[in-house]
Amino acid sequence: MKYICQICGYVYDEETEGVPFGELPDNWTCPMCKAPKNMFLPEDAEEEERKKPDMEIPELQDMERLPPGVLAALFSNLAKGAEKQYQSHQEKLFREIAAYYEAAVPEIPDADISLLMKIAERNISLYGEAMETARRDGDRGAMRALTWGGKIQKIITSILSQYEKEGESALENVDIWVCTICGFIYTGENPPAICPVCKVPSWKFSKVV
Repeated sequence: MKYICQICGYVYDEETEGVPFGELPDNWTCPMCKAPKNMFLPEDAEEEERKKPDMEIPELQDMERLPPGVLAALFSNLAKGAEKQYQSHQEKLFREIAAYYEAAVPEIPDADISLLMKIAERNISLYGEAMETARRDGDRGAMRALTWGGKIQKIITSILSQYEKEGESALENVDIWVCTICGFIYTGENPPAICPVCKVPSWKFSKVV
């Protein structure tokens, strides 16, 4: 049987590898993107996931007022998109707007890892809803961007889950790299030669100090 990484698409073929996927240790990670074992799905299950029928999404009657943090993230992502398209002027403007909203984000009292986990899990759900809307409207650009975002959110959730279990020891002697284009997070001595999600070269990664 084959198992497919939901993040980068790496295929673990039990016949080729000679070891059943279920017998791999729990701390085994994807050879390409370092995604944890639970980010893999059997080939047939992964195919069924893609074939799920569209959800019924209710039409919005009124536009929700977006909080500063959401707007900061939105314009930051637009800046990254402009950067990838080599639109330096638009990138600069988007970054300025993102910085404005970021400065307006209020502090959250008593914020902890459990709150971050709840937010991350909610974000995965929102990405799923947005993807169904993009599919319904045939918006291929939005579908591509949401595919990237959904994969990144799964990686973030996985890292938070590991941190919740292991605490500070989860980050000891670990270099953390972030793709400046899509936000993919990679742990290792050096960043991957090519981002497993958006395919940009390694020099687009920044090391988190």
